[in-house]
Amino acid sequence: QVQLVESGGGLVQAGGSLRLSCAASGLTFHNYGMGWFRQAPGKEREFVGAISWSGSMTYYADSVKGRFTISRDNAKNTVYLQMNSLEPEDTAVYYCAATDGSVYYSYEYDYWGQGTQVTVSS
Repeated sequence: QVQLVESGGGLVQAGGSLRLSCAASGLTFHNYGMGWFRQAPGKEREFVGAISWSGSMTYYADSVKGRFTISRDNAKNTVYLQMNSLEPEDTAVYYCAATDGSVYYSYEYDYWGQGTQVTVSS
């Protein structure tokens, strides 16, 4: 059974930082691209960023480029999302997901975590 478990969310002031982790089990982790998505109340889920199976390629939404960094440790079956210079607009539930297809489109992802709440106060 595949499980993706996010952790590291919480409440932070604007300008602060958080690091989210997503621990994967039940799949051959290094075969999957990993993505981060978020969903704010009343809004559609949106792509935040993704990393290729090897970690050699990363992709970011324009809204987070330069502030967020995705990395992965295939030995630990874990992907990370380092979030710096957080803004109130970053408040959302953050989800990690795994895909053996394109990392850009949410419909390509096969497995999803349960999400972790990030709240940025102004």
